[in-house]
Order: sequence, then C-alpha cells, then structure tokens
Amino acid sequence: MAEQTLYYGGQALIEGVMIRGPSNVAVACRRPDGEIAVRREALGGVYTGAVRRIPLLRGVIVLWETLALGMRALLFSSNVAMGEEEKEISPLSVIGMGLTALLLVAVLFFAGPVLLAGWLEDIIDSSLLVVVIEGLIRLAILLAYVGFIGLIPDIKRVYAYHGAEHKSIHALEAGDPLEPASVQRHPTAHVRCGTSFLLTVVVVSVVVFAALGSPDLWLRVVSRIALIPVIAALAYELIRLGGRFYANPLARVLMWPNLALQTLTTRQPDDAQVEVALRALREVMEAEGVSEPAAGATKANP
Repeated sequence: MAEQTLYYGGQALIEGVMIRGPSNVAVACRRPDGEIAVRREALGGVYTGAVRRIPLLRGVIVLWETLALGMRALLFSSNVAMGEEEKEISPLSVIGMGLTALLLVAVLFFAGPVLLAGWLEDIIDSSLLVVVIEGLIRLAILLAYVGFIGLIPDIKRVYAYHGAEHKSIHALEAGDPLEPASVQRHPTAHVRCGTSFLLTVVVVSVVVFAALGSPDLWLRVVSRIALIPVIAALAYELIRLGGRFYANPLARVLMWPNLALQTLTTRQPDDAQVEVALRALREVMEAEGVSEPAAGATKANP
C-alpha cells in the first residue's frame, strides 16, 4: 500500500467506542451477553466535503460534527446496553440533544463565568485581571465537572474506554499490531484528545475576551456566547498545530497541560475494553479500504 496520511479520531461511549475515519464512522459496543455490537456508516456532505478542510471554518464544522456523530453514537450505545440496538435513532432527537448540549455549554461554561466575575469590577481596577479570573472560573468549572462525574462507577468505565480508544490510535500511528497485548503498551493520553480541546478553549477565550476590553456586562455576556464558534475554530487550529509539531520540545512543553488534564478523563482499560476499541477501528479501516499501515504512515485527528 502506498504511504498516505490517514486521520482517525474517536469517542468513548457506554460500554463502547466510536471511531471516525476520513469517510466512515463505526461504533462498537459490548452487549450484556458479552458479544460486540457494531454499527458502521459512510459519511458524506459537510462531514467529508471541501469546506471541512478550510482552516478556521473546519473547527466550527468539527464542533458540530462531534456533537452530532457523538450523540448518535451515544444513543446507539445506550440502546445496546438496554438490549434495544435495533431501535431507530431519530435525526430530530440527535439534533435536539446537540442543540441542548450547545445551550448548556453556552450558559454554564461561557455566560456563567462572566456573570460570576462581573462583580469584581468594583473591586479590581483592571479589566485584564477580571478576564483572567473569569478564565480561571471557567477552568474550575471544567475541572469540577470532569472530576465529579469521574467518581460515578459507570462513567469510570466510559473513561476506561476513552483510554482504550487513545491506546488503539497510538498503536495504529506507531504501526504496531492491532492486538490488545501491543496496544496496552501505549499511553492513555493523546495530544489531539477532545479534553485537550476544552483546555485550549479556556486559554483562547482569555486572549480573545481580553482583546474585547470591558464593555457593559450584558454585552460581555452576549459576546461570550456569540464568539463560541470563533474560539472553537482557533482552539482547533492550535490543537492541530500542536499535534503536527509534537516532536518539537517546545510544542511538547506547551501541550503538556493538555495531556495532564487527560488523567481526569481517561483510565487504564482492560483487554476486553481494548478489544471493543480495536473492533471499531478495524471496521473503519475496512470501510476505508485500508489494511494495517506501515509504521509512521498514519496520524490521529480529534
């Protein structure tokens, strides 16, 4: 096979993993009886079109893609867990869940911190410092959320599948055999993880909002929500750059906080969980017409 650059990303689910390739997506989930249920789908339209390759704009598309494909995969995994995997997944329910998730992020993660930090203006005579504190509140909300839900036993298992997904993509990138024994040697953190994206969003938001100065409180709230696509686009490009130049020592230092944060959202998987992740990965590779690649021929993508 001629050397080529392939992009794979994924998401942990309820007793399963979703893997997305350039043109296909696959979901593999462990049934209650121990067998693995698989759902494979060819992608088209905005998911694979030329628009998705335009810098900055692609970050906004990937944000919605992550929500839409992720929600659909999550619904499938929950149906498998309940023994209802043949149940039809309504596009309207996926859109509704995606919009609801965006609304919650907008209110809790963007509007909330600016309201909490707003009262400090009468105490601190520095709009930049207020924006920095706002960013710290945003970071605290992120850490509290991922840390708290990680205490729930079922979410701990999801985090283990998250680790299995990362290990599988690491093995693919390294050209290692796609078998649990070799996959388990790889780390659970990955430079292009969605958790890394969230932390980068926090940092980018501080820079962007500081540049806006200190308008009236209501305008700040509106701007925080309206600029979500811009911040997501910038964060996505930074994550891609970090992954592309990760061999550079400076890039490794800059990306270290992102990898450190993944200690909250990943766990060491067992071989059975790795098996599920590998099943999803192989399904995508088969759909793409790709056999196990040579070392260094692939890269992962968030």
